[in-house]
Amino acid sequence: ARETAPARQRIGSHGLSRNVQTKFVLADAGHEILCVRFSPDDLYLAAACSNGSIVVYNALTGKHTFTLAAHNGDGLPATQLRWRSHDFPSKTKHVLVSVGADGSVRHWHVPSKKLLHEVIEEGNQLFCMDYTADGTRFATAGRRREVSIYDEHEKRLAQVMREGDMRNTPGHSNRVFALKYHPTMRSVLITGGWDSTVQFWDQRAGHAVRAIFGPHICGDALDISKDGNVLLTGSWRMDRQLQLWDFASGALLETIPWRPTAASPQPCLVYAAQFSRAPSAGTSLLAAGGSAAGGGGGEARLLDCSLSGGVSAVSVGSLGERACYTLDFSSDGSMLAAAG
Repeated sequence: ARETAPARQRIGSHGLSRNVQTKFVLADAGHEILCVRFSPDDLYLAAACSNGSIVVYNALTGKHTFTLAAHNGDGLPATQLRWRSHDFPSKTKHVLVSVGADGSVRHWHVPSKKLLHEVIEEGNQLFCMDYTADGTRFATAGRRREVSIYDEHEKRLAQVMREGDMRNTPGHSNRVFALKYHPTMRSVLITGGWDSTVQFWDQRAGHAVRAIFGPHICGDALDISKDGNVLLTGSWRMDRQLQLWDFASGALLETIPWRPTAASPQPCLVYAAQFSRAPSAGTSLLAAGGSAAGGGGGEARLLDCSLSGGVSAVSVGSLGERACYTLDFSSDGSMLAAAG
């Protein structure tokens, strides 16, 4: 099974460098990979597997360092991962949170491989989660079309948000596959899913307050720029896969073309999309990946797509017969991992 193919990139002041080099190809997980995430200090790369286990690599050497496995051994997929910010007021660092198709929310201390805490959302399947920037709260979503908010200090459910205000939006009508907190407004988050909407939620209101209609989100394909002004969506469809939106108004700013190449002549149906975390990248550099239309594997690309200019793209490679389900930039923007 192919797992991750992190690539080292060098970002120049004038956009995307062509010097993209494969650093590692890690192919020993034995199962499909549904999510990859670098730790806040870029020391570890964690990969969530379709059998429920989590494989953790040393991101500097590529060495398989830890395997995390839940005690119940049910074999249902671990669907998404997030590392707790090192800014969270705790002496315990390298805490990783996983959500799963069994409704589980699990806190792991990676260096000790210890399961610190577990919550089960009975009757739910969880597909996505995210932390606030300071790590004091996190949110989950999935099959039940609602958003659950947890307090990180007490590890307890603090709030459940359902539906919308019924004037601007009724909320979600199908499964939710992506969730992202706003980087500066800690009460605001967005979600996207199978109903082809992006919902804007406000914890102070307790429900969705507005929506964008159109993006068909089937994976971790929502992101917000560091300044909070631009929203990125990646859609699992034949055209208009990558789009940039004004966060405040919901207006479409740009549709980024996914141009065919000799190596990848078919359109890519996008599962994952993310802005670079490099300090100087802004909204001009992003990565996206997915499955080839008609089958036959998938691809991940780095794209330089300035709002005022053209688009250039560099493929970071094919994942063979597998689709690209997930990707992640390192915290300093110097590495990109893609997996399927």
